[in-house]
Amino acid sequence: MKHTARAFWLRSPGQGEIRDVAVPEPGPDEVLVRALCTGVSRGTETLVFRGGVPESQYAAMRAPFQEGEFPGPVKYGYLSVGRVEQGPEELAGRTVFCLYPHQTRFVVPASAVTVVPDTVPATRAVLAGTVETAVNALWDAAPLIGDRIAVVGGGMVGCSVAALLARYPGVRVQLVDADPERAAVAGALGVDFALPADALGECDLVVHASATEQGLARSLELLRDEGTVVELSWYGDRRVALPLGEAFHSRRLAVRSSQVGTVSPARRSSRTYADRLALALGLLADPAFDALVTGECGFEELPDVMPRLTSGELPGLCHRVLYDTH
Repeated sequence: MKHTARAFWLRSPGQGEIRDVAVPEPGPDEVLVRALCTGVSRGTETLVFRGGVPESQYAAMRAPFQEGEFPGPVKYGYLSVGRVEQGPEELAGRTVFCLYPHQTRFVVPASAVTVVPDTVPATRAVLAGTVETAVNALWDAAPLIGDRIAVVGGGMVGCSVAALLARYPGVRVQLVDADPERAAVAGALGVDFALPADALGECDLVVHASATEQGLARSLELLRDEGTVVELSWYGDRRVALPLGEAFHSRRLAVRSSQVGTVSPARRSSRTYADRLALALGLLADPAFDALVTGECGFEELPDVMPRLTSGELPGLCHRVLYDTH
């Protein structure tokens, strides 16, 4: 027996559509999940939507349950929260998170879903993938007690990093963004805010997540001698100029990458992908993360909403997509 579902597809760069899809009956080690809500990862998904994935990165950028190929047609996304309608007894009826695209119902291996803790609302759990990225970044960055840290770029990832850093004892954390409206988000997360020109310098660590050339250059300026920038931005097909002349060498500055596709080397021997995601979901018990959800629409509205998110007409952070639960 097959179930019927509807899925959001990128037909071609800049054009999305809703398609009817057949969903098979789940096997003994699979679950049938009915979506409650999904999240649009504004940075990565809008880059995919505009066709900005370089051909050399097609394989690296594949989502776990992606269908189709870049630049399109492709079914892409990875922030889905739903309820298990059929599956093993221990999962039946549970609310779960899955790295699945925007689709009303889907079947995946039971091992591909993570139970959402009772302390975390389903509507907040869509942030799990983003908070997981922040967890991995902090494993890479290894901040120390009392560090002076700037997070440059107040998008979904930058704000998630700042929210976690706010829990570190004795740490000075400042969220830096060119948009003064991010000050309210910083306040909700419990960290200070500054425009780029006003940011505090002499930082031991700067986490860069603005995906702009100017933001990366400013990140280097904010470091103390021998400080480190951890680069979380992904620029897709854009080339970025970096000021490696001037005092870069004499001050012995460092730029290192962080990417969520693999578990940080600092924890790879002791943590699995499942451990990392479960940790992220547990951290979302903090209601402060609600500040990261700044927009909402119905699933059937996605073909009209995605171009507006990509162009910046709809500003903000995470855009939540709600599904008809009947």
